[in-house]
Amino acid sequence: MAAPLQYCTFFVDGQCCGLDVARVQEIICAQPMTPVPLAPDVVCGLINLRGQIVTAIDLRRRLGMKERPAEQPPINVVVQTDDGACSLLVDEIGDVLEAPENAFERPPETLADPAKVMIRGAYKLKDCLLLILDADEVVRLDIAEG
Repeated sequence: MAAPLQYCTFFVDGQCCGLDVARVQEIICAQPMTPVPLAPDVVCGLINLRGQIVTAIDLRRRLGMKERPAEQPPINVVVQTDDGACSLLVDEIGDVLEAPENAFERPPETLADPAKVMIRGAYKLKDCLLLILDADEVVRLDIAEG
């Protein structure tokens, strides 16, 4: 029997999402951001993370969801990628959940872009559907605009 997989969970516009816990570096509250001229719309800016410059990507925009209300500050989920750290802006942090590998379901082929390349699959949980995101695809800016 395979060991259960662990996921860091968070919410984006009410949708429960998760990333492999091994890819998550840390979670931090809203940070001051420096805008980046001519950056793709999904890039909200750059943050200074203890001297390291990190790109902040709005996961709502990335997944094609409605904008976050102005009075709701985002939370930074800092993930490690092959190109270094990147921050994903989410609405709310969930728990670290364990899920058995055999309960994982692939997304349907009919799933539309841009979500199609970013969602690896899902787990049916008691209270919600947990969408598992591919960290590398979520931070790829060359496909960020569709």
